[in-house]
Amino acid sequence: MGRAFEFRKARKMKRWSAMSKAFTRIGKDIVMAVKDGGPDPDTNSRLRAVIQNAKAINMPKDNVERAIKRASDKSLGDFKEVLFEGYAPHGIAILVETATDNNTRTVANVRSYFNKCNGNMGTSGSVEFMFDHTCNFRIPAEGIDPEELELEMIDFGAEEVFADEDGILIYAPFESFGAIQKELETRELEILSSGFERIPQVTKELNEEEAADVEKLLEKLEDDDDVQNVYHSMQE
Repeated sequence: MGRAFEFRKARKMKRWSAMSKAFTRIGKDIVMAVKDGGPDPDTNSRLRAVIQNAKAINMPKDNVERAIKRASDKSLGDFKEVLFEGYAPHGIAILVETATDNNTRTVANVRSYFNKCNGNMGTSGSVEFMFDHTCNFRIPAEGIDPEELELEMIDFGAEEVFADEDGILIYAPFESFGAIQKELETRELEILSSGFERIPQVTKELNEEEAADVEKLLEKLEDDDDVQNVYHSMQE
């Protein structure tokens, strides 16, 4: 098993248990997808992927339809995706993905979290290179051999394919998302969920007290409504 497997295994035991936060995130993803490619999932592959993710977290269909309708309103402001970089205490690299309609507010909030928790917000590019930007797809495992699928999907960019109790996961570089999505749909394989993650190239082990210092910053960041994802280089 590779780094993607270990990253997923550790991360699964952690955050994102709060449905309200998950629904907020998906709602923003819908707005950005509709603004980018229109409200019809048949012609908007990004929206199609977001709807699959909404189903995966049991987001009610009515909520999804309302979000699409709301996003189609031209008077609704756009959400902008902004990446923040920095360091938590003890040299732990941090990447913060946000979706905001008020960048001034988001910058001020994120900077304050770093300052209050003895971290340092860095400049663009200061940390991002330490993480691999990946895409992933989850499909049902029934009737599929992960090793055979991996060999077949290499041509479309797949780097790691493995099974867990929830299905089969396919990991690939960020740039391969469209090719893999298209191939899975061509094969009529159900996509249970898909998304993007940033996997640290190197992780650092901390003792319990040091890890608690980092967790304080992670919790503040993740509680912010503008924050979509937080990635770090602390070993979990």
